[in-house]
Amino acid sequence: MAMNNFSPEYIPHIDRSYQRNGLRDWWDLVMTDHGFLRGWFWTNFAKIDDKMWRGNQPGPRRIRWLAQKGVRTIINLRGPRDDGTWQLEAEACHRLGLTLVDFRLRSRDVPQVGDVQKFSGLLQEITFPAFMHCKSGADRAGLGAALYLLTQKSSKPEEAAAQLSLRFGHFRQAKTGLLDAFVADYAKFARQGVSFETWLAEHYDPDALKKKFLAQRWANHIVDHVLRRE
Repeated sequence: MAMNNFSPEYIPHIDRSYQRNGLRDWWDLVMTDHGFLRGWFWTNFAKIDDKMWRGNQPGPRRIRWLAQKGVRTIINLRGPRDDGTWQLEAEACHRLGLTLVDFRLRSRDVPQVGDVQKFSGLLQEITFPAFMHCKSGADRAGLGAALYLLTQKSSKPEEAAAQLSLRFGHFRQAKTGLLDAFVADYAKFARQGVSFETWLAEHYDPDALKKKFLAQRWANHIVDHVLRRE
């Protein structure tokens, strides 16, 4: 499994035991991590372009399917973990020769400049085609897809914003709407011809954006307590 030249903060620790505890790992995936709701057909899956796909947490069977489709890298936007779901994902990637990259994005906060820059750098180093995922494929996968389009494809903010939509189960009225506010703030500058990189370095104010945003209580209840999103 080629690891390329990633910084250690991005990559899984390949000296972990991939065969830690089979039954407990599957319990974590199917029950604790709500994998029984995802299964094979509800994947929240979408093809962003010919190089990048997005979706929710894959199990070993879907990872095998992705490998058969030509995917070479999987980006886990949930960050490094030590639960059975991660173990099964790492084991499947190791067995199939895929590179698994751990990178944590947050779903209820505006992105920090350093995190955006690191993620952009990561996207410049990985082997494509690639698949990015979080748990449900709604919020962090949407942000990751938006950042991919903005930093690697120089897409319009409207195209990036489409990756954060109700079609994927994303609620802009909840705290997760801070991700929408991030893209919308850039859109105001993009109309003046400002590039995403220039806006991020010279105009973006995360604290001011957070102060202006007001989440709706009903939406927070759905996201946090009904859907139980991370």
